[in-house]
Amino acid sequence: MRRWLLLKICGLYLLLSILSFFVASSLGRQLVEDARTRSHADHLYRVARDIANGTSRGIFSGENGFEVFTSVAQFLQDTADADILRLDLSGNVLLDTSVSVNSETRALSGFNYASFGPGFYEVGDFYGYYRERRLCVLMPILAGYRPQGYVAATMPFEVIEEEREEVMWGLDVVVTVNLVLSLVFLVFFIFGFERPVQEIVRGARQFAAGNLGHRIEVYTKDELGELSSSLNRMAAELKKSKEYQAAFLSNVSHDLRSPLTSIKGFSEAMIDGTIPPEMHAHYLEVIAGEAERLEKLTSQVLSLEKMQSGEATLSLTDFDINALLRATAEVFEGSCRKKKIRIRLLLTGTELPVRADRGKIEQVVYNLLDNAVKFSDKGAAIEMESAVRHGKCFVSVRDEGSGIPSADLPHIWDRFYKGDASRGKDRTGTGLGLSIVKEILTAHGQNITVTSTENTGTEFVFSLTLA
Repeated sequence: MRRWLLLKICGLYLLLSILSFFVASSLGRQLVEDARTRSHADHLYRVARDIANGTSRGIFSGENGFEVFTSVAQFLQDTADADILRLDLSGNVLLDTSVSVNSETRALSGFNYASFGPGFYEVGDFYGYYRERRLCVLMPILAGYRPQGYVAATMPFEVIEEEREEVMWGLDVVVTVNLVLSLVFLVFFIFGFERPVQEIVRGARQFAAGNLGHRIEVYTKDELGELSSSLNRMAAELKKSKEYQAAFLSNVSHDLRSPLTSIKGFSEAMIDGTIPPEMHAHYLEVIAGEAERLEKLTSQVLSLEKMQSGEATLSLTDFDINALLRATAEVFEGSCRKKKIRIRLLLTGTELPVRADRGKIEQVVYNLLDNAVKFSDKGAAIEMESAVRHGKCFVSVRDEGSGIPSADLPHIWDRFYKGDASRGKDRTGTGLGLSIVKEILTAHGQNITVTSTENTGTEFVFSLTLA
């Protein structure tokens, strides 16, 4: 992430914050002003109501009534911070407590009680009586149900504005401090966010340049940490694939070169007479065996490629797995007789129907039994067993061979992996058998496990769906 991008983010945040601050400040001022206006209006309303009610009950009548009214209005003005006006029905001001001497009446311009404000108060100059804005409340003085005059209670609106500014000053300070702290937090967050992003970008460039051994050093517990872990796993898989491709080419070239060299050498020797005619039959058999080995290698590679690419399809049928195990054991009768190996069949029931691709499962059993025979010593025994557990069929192939070293077990499913050469004297295998077994069973949605102990033996167990 570039610095200018970070500056753009911070600048955008500042712009939005400032706009939000002014909008919130303007709206807040209006809300505070409305609240304070209603509060003062309620207070003025009670003052005007008390004076109007007292006048209606005759408290201010008699010879000294006007003086008493003036005294009470003056007292309420002092305690309520309000100016009191006494009006007649025509809107003439008879008394104004804000004036020391009320020598003459003053008529209000366009006075009409019915048009006074949309509510019980209004903000204005009170029919031109004041030069500044005022908060005004007007109450009628009733005799029975008929008005005899009016009492008005007013106060300068600048008092409300001052209160509003006092409240907003505190709020502005709080909002400003909050904005500054949030900006500081944003800066720290962005710069803390920048380092892992730059590390991921740097790692992606290393991977793109072919350096698959590079590792992204981001270990946070968030999405960036998960992304870096995924990229590291991807690079590891790509590196493994690259190494596998190199090993694949090396193994294929080696496995192709060896039989081709034999075929070419024996053929040339027969042509130039180095091998006498009476030995031709023997070496032709050798050539045929090497050609068969080449054919087996190419067919296995093609089969494995089809299964891994998803091109191979399964032809699922119901068949007897016990019969398949017996038939496969018979195929190895000759090779077992040469090594004096015994094959024991431990089969569950006379028949055990399963649902799978018979040809593919036959190849699985063949490859497993071929490995068991190949890596078993003379006089050893091999057991093939079928069993039913937890509603599934399990087939095991167990030998008494040299076993598989624990270091080799994780790699036995890899292509061309042949493990330690000391496992046996038979080196003619292609290293594809177990890879094909794994792919076939994966295509069936089944599992295969291996248990092996060096110098004791190996057991492969795979599952199948019952018919």
